[in-house]
Amino acid sequence: MLSVFQLTYIRPWKKGDEVQLLEIANNFDIWKNLTDAFPYPYTAKDAEEWVKSNSEADPCQNFAIIVNGKIAGGAGFSFRAGNFIRCAEVGYWLGESYWGKGIATHVLKELTAFVFLQYPDIFRLEAIVAEYNPPSMRVLEKCGYEKEGVMKKKFLKNGVLWDLFLFSRLRQ
Repeated sequence: MLSVFQLTYIRPWKKGDEVQLLEIANNFDIWKNLTDAFPYPYTAKDAEEWVKSNSEADPCQNFAIIVNGKIAGGAGFSFRAGNFIRCAEVGYWLGESYWGKGIATHVLKELTAFVFLQYPDIFRLEAIVAEYNPPSMRVLEKCGYEKEGVMKKKFLKNGVLWDLFLFSRLRQ
């Protein structure tokens, strides 16, 4: 019997992903863990725009998470600029039915290895997590990211100011 990890991978977004993306992304419990760049409610237009812009991106920085042939979420990275040019921020999200199965840990390990392999000038990867999301903090720690600090009351979400935790992983 195959484990879920043998059937889980990331790939670029492609035309045709819109319907499955909409099915899992329109969820308040996902939205509350992400920045407001991820809309709620998540509409068909949002899914179309996301897939179109990311399927044409070169280089590809945002990926669909595939589990058993279905879209389960998204993962990606963004380069920093200026004095921070050797850094990139990583992020990931999963549809709620995929939570707690080790998928995010598997995907983040894959994404981390991809960025360090494909971009030898990137020395540091970082992620920020709201204080109310300990499961995401555990994912980062399992993937070798270290908690560096807390940014007090930096994140306004749903009308409340929350602390943000900063995690990083340096190139070995």
